Amino acid sequence: MVRIYQVDAFTDRAFSGNPAGVCILEEPADEKWMQDIAMEMLLPETAFLYRIEEGYNLRWFAPGAEVDLCGHATLASAHVLWEREYIGRDETARFFTKSGILTATLREEWIELDFPALMENEAGAPEGLIEALGVEPVYVGRNVFDYLIEVESGDIVRSIKPDMSVLAKTTSRGVIVTSASESGDYDFVSRMFAPAIGIPEDPATGSAHCCLGPYWMKKLGRDTFYAHQASDREGFLKVQVKGGRVLLSGKAVTVLEGKIFV
Repeated sequence: MVRIYQVDAFTDRAFSGNPAGVCILEEPADEKWMQDIAMEMLLPETAFLYRIEEGYNLRWFAPGAEVDLCGHATLASAHVLWEREYIGRDETARFFTKSGILTATLREEWIELDFPALMENEAGAPEGLIEALGVEPVYVGRNVFDYLIEVESGDIVRSIKPDMSVLAKTTSRGVIVTSASESGDYDFVSRMFAPAIGIPEDPATGSAHCCLGPYWMKKLGRDTFYAHQASDREGFLKVQVKGGRVLLSGKAVTVLEGKIFV
């Protein structure tokens, strides 16, 4: 029997933000079993973690593949560790991952993640990508994981209805679409599409903001932002760029607790 939780991340209310599975293991698990569980959960990502001497080993699986970095499932994992008293609320959660050591700190009602910056460089879009999005880009860039497309307005970001079958063929992980915000409530807005790994639209993406934070720092000339991911479920993040790191802050809500018997 293995305990599993479903947590909505980067939100303060249930049934919004980005849902993640959090599976607490007693020991390392078989990779195929973890991938099968992720497919069974059919959430954007399911996190699998187990205790080691220095903290927790952590891996993330989307329904279609393992991913190398995931913000919302890391935030969800930290939330479960504190909420279910695996660690004390004054302790920093330390995660050992394929992207190095990541930490999470509880700051009042916000969980602050310390993640690597994922800088983009200007790049040409692969054939079909822009047509699949149906937008006129202001800028096209790419980092190690995703394409980054800036468009002229938040209305354009919100109205995109991409051709997912084409995006799945033209991206290795996903594509981030962003613009400056016309609202005084946020500094920038974005959406994230990743059909290549089984996620047509990711509702609230921490790793995307590891790219968006440095990008908008260059554009706006400051290092701290309040961001809105404008999916149907919506996500809200505080973003601070500190050298080669990005601090991502969000809230989380547990919506389900269960047991895996297989």
